[in-house]
Amino acid sequence: MQNAAALPRADRSGGKPSAGRKPSVILRPVNFLQLLAPDFSLILCGYLVCRYTALDRIVWEQVESLVYFFLFPVLLFQSIARSPLDLGAASSLIAAGLLLGVAGIAMAYAVPHLPGLRGRVDPREHAGAAQVAFRFNSYIALALSERLAGAQGLLLIAVLIGVCVPLFNVGAVWPMARHSRTGFGRALLRNPLIIATALGLAANFAGLRIPHWLEPSLTRVGGASLPLGLMAAGAGMQLGHLAQHKLLTVSLLAIRHLLLPLTAAALAWVFHLSPTEATVLIAFSALPTASSCYVLASRMGYNGPYVAGLVTLSTLCGLASLPFALGLLRP
Repeated sequence: MQNAAALPRADRSGGKPSAGRKPSVILRPVNFLQLLAPDFSLILCGYLVCRYTALDRIVWEQVESLVYFFLFPVLLFQSIARSPLDLGAASSLIAAGLLLGVAGIAMAYAVPHLPGLRGRVDPREHAGAAQVAFRFNSYIALALSERLAGAQGLLLIAVLIGVCVPLFNVGAVWPMARHSRTGFGRALLRNPLIIATALGLAANFAGLRIPHWLEPSLTRVGGASLPLGLMAAGAGMQLGHLAQHKLLTVSLLAIRHLLLPLTAAALAWVFHLSPTEATVLIAFSALPTASSCYVLASRMGYNGPYVAGLVTLSTLCGLASLPFALGLLRP
């Protein structure tokens, strides 16, 4: 599947679109099927390996623990600590990104209370799956941003990842901790993803950098989290759970792949983002959800197989939501 993805057009006004005008862009083809195929293939691989080889659920439960307690935290720490966050230079983008995140979390939390859904959505299933509506796949974010806007796109997406990951991780843990009554503060303090995020931000703001001799090792450790996390999601997937929670499934994926792109387009206009900033924000809003949603839900005692199914569907939905979102940039 191909779509015309956005590239910034030179702007004589200093890169900011004039008030009341949508950012104008030049378009070039981007193959979204090629971009998303590796993730979907890894999910399918995990599903087949778990069901048709000796590497059954007992093996994959240990893989989930490895990803959750070690590989993903290393990836998060390195992603946040490695790129200095210039909060002043990207203040408008940061504000728009944080508001987009808050809007996504609010919409996800509101699902069980909406007219027509009240009383028809299982509160426990919602607590474990709500994160799917607002979390994102950081690897696809980095790859897509580089394709769309080169080095500047990478820098801008790094800023968004740095400021939004803490918000999204807290937003993901809160409903599960609240529903299981384990104590929100204790759940945060014990969550390895939250700890890694906090340490990464502290190192970044303190000006500390990962030594050059250590970075290759951390890159390889963190890089292993994506394929293993996606394969673990495939291994834990049970598609029958999706049919049992149709309303919740449609609601969360509609937020992730329809409502958030529309919200991002509105925020890009309100904050008068430059064409490059608008491109990165809108692409960010339509990404498939994070593969770590499955690992987090499973490790916290929730319905991992259902969340794994949502991760798979979200990856497929990205084939439609990314072209749709980037199409909103057209004048």
